[in-house]
Amino acid sequence: MDNCINEFFIPDNEIRLPEELDYSRVDEYIRSAEAFSRSSYQSVYIIDYFRQNFLYVSPNPMFLCGLSPERVKQLGYRFYLDFVPEDEQPMLLTLNKAGFGFYNDIPVHERKNWYISYDFHIINNGRKILINHKLTPLALTSDGRIWLALCVVSAATHTDAGHIEMHRVGSSEYFEYSTVSRRWIKKQMPSLSDGEKSVLTLSIQGYTMSEIADKICLSPDTIKKYRKRIFEKLDVRNISEAIVAATNNKLL
Repeated sequence: MDNCINEFFIPDNEIRLPEELDYSRVDEYIRSAEAFSRSSYQSVYIIDYFRQNFLYVSPNPMFLCGLSPERVKQLGYRFYLDFVPEDEQPMLLTLNKAGFGFYNDIPVHERKNWYISYDFHIINNGRKILINHKLTPLALTSDGRIWLALCVVSAATHTDAGHIEMHRVGSSEYFEYSTVSRRWIKKQMPSLSDGEKSVLTLSIQGYTMSEIADKICLSPDTIKKYRKRIFEKLDVRNISEAIVAATNNKLL
């Protein structure tokens, strides 16, 4: 069991300059994470790659599987072994290795601008729930190794695990990892027209299709066409999934 946990902490991100780690600053990072968790439905936690544990776990229930935040914090990476389906655990190890391999090819001064996103199931009271993880550097050593990372957990918009992606803040280009070819493939984020954005924004505010049509002076049939195009672009099945996908990918 412990050997499996150690596989998450690979040489590609071994902390080689521990003298640079200023643990007196950790409380600042935790307070910032706490402030974010209070204003969001998403779960957040902070990983310490030097001590190989979790520094903070928010009380938001999505990631807790019925446990207390303190218990999840105590479990650390063992949480994945206990609450992720066994057949998906190798994927987490694969994306961990592939992600750090990609990350180490990025110039050190740009590394804080990148994050990795992926979907997997957790088991809550015997029921599998598909969640999305977005993992981004929080504190780096001078040679670009990640000391602390912030993970944001939200509902996944896909229907299956995987969808391993590296994104750069401010860029519509991203890279998707193929577990078949073991390669990163460059892709382009979908873009939404102004009309599509208006439909989504008003949907977020709770308006029905008829009310949206009245507000932006279009026919209900036109609103239906907008929604259909949105679903196709975002590869989702309904407006709820479209809202989550657009929000998660910062398309609005």
